[in-house]
Amino acid sequence: MIPKSGYRFSEKDHAQAITLGVAHRFYLNGIMLISRASLLRVAIVLVFIAALETLCRTGIIGRLTMIPPSEMVLALIAIVLHADWFWTDFTYTVRNLVAAAVASILLGYALGLVIHAMPRVRHVLEPVLLSYYSVPTFVFYPLLIVVFGIGPLSLIALGTLFAMVAMVMSTLTAIDRIPRGLSKVARITRLTWLQTLIYVKLPAAAPHLFTGVKLAVIYSVIGVIAGEFIVSTAGIGRRIAYAYNDFDNRTMYGMLLLVISLVVALNAVLHGLERRLHRRWVRRT
Repeated sequence: MIPKSGYRFSEKDHAQAITLGVAHRFYLNGIMLISRASLLRVAIVLVFIAALETLCRTGIIGRLTMIPPSEMVLALIAIVLHADWFWTDFTYTVRNLVAAAVASILLGYALGLVIHAMPRVRHVLEPVLLSYYSVPTFVFYPLLIVVFGIGPLSLIALGTLFAMVAMVMSTLTAIDRIPRGLSKVARITRLTWLQTLIYVKLPAAAPHLFTGVKLAVIYSVIGVIAGEFIVSTAGIGRRIAYAYNDFDNRTMYGMLLLVISLVVALNAVLHGLERRLHRRWVRRT
């Protein structure tokens, strides 16, 4: 049927309309699948918590081993409201986590760019980077203490070492996936190396690069808090270690609940940002 304006729809217009309709349908189906998956994850967590509560309350799991999850929540609330050491240790750990995460992301991205620009160096280093996490990074902590002393610098260095390689590998993968046509456009428009990096490579690699950001943040959390377990003058990890040695289960499990809550919240925020970035990238392409 021909519209009154006299415009005839071409085969190209018809194909574009079909493509948009299919894309919209896939988008709606994706939202439904994501919501169902989220509900399923929440249900599994709730069932697990209820099972733990039942086992602890009935005495199948002794109180010296674990306190009920409801008591963990009450213990955490009491610590936040009444413990005079809480905010000092909390800010100490968060400050070190932020510093380690930022350092690992920036250094990992820079090293990834340098290694990608030198194929022979990449050929030599890539097997080492792939097997990096087979070696426990914490064996370097005594050396870091000698270099930086017992304090925040050694913890930041440990978290950075633990997380940086994940960012390096993600940077290499992300740059490999940049279409070659973009690099040709950068050369044709005579962009400098820095302009190509900022205006071409970074935006094009951002969706795949964000996976490395997520891993770097999570590995930084593991490195810093685990370092506080070993030797530290303050921090959440140190407080958990002290509570464990003193058989203070309420403090230990309250602080463990805090760590788990922080990691879950952080992962949810990063996952939301990643989804938003992917949608924006797909819309532009």
